[in-house]
Amino acid sequence: MSLSQQDKKRFRQIGHHLKAVLISGDKGLTENFLEELDRRLEDHELIKVKVNAPTRDQRAEFVEALCQSSGAELVQRIGNIALLYRAAAKPDPKLSNVLRANG
Repeated sequence: MSLSQQDKKRFRQIGHHLKAVLISGDKGLTENFLEELDRRLEDHELIKVKVNAPTRDQRAEFVEALCQSSGAELVQRIGNIALLYRAAAKPDPKLSNVLRANG
């Protein structure tokens, strides 16, 4: 599923005020990190992830691996912050950043 430019623009507007809910550690993509990423995406749908990697290329590879393993779409990446979106199976209106912004 690829996001349209209109969707990306709307998600960037919503995500502008969000804080990073996950911060990658020195260990990289561990099983626990991926489980937590999956849980946060299911709850919030639209999240920011802070990537601690020394070079731009390593950050890009890390974000690509996050998207591949979680099924999320990259909305935007600025520096070491990535904005990811994945639609939830049953979105919770109290937790979903997308639903809260619309309502």
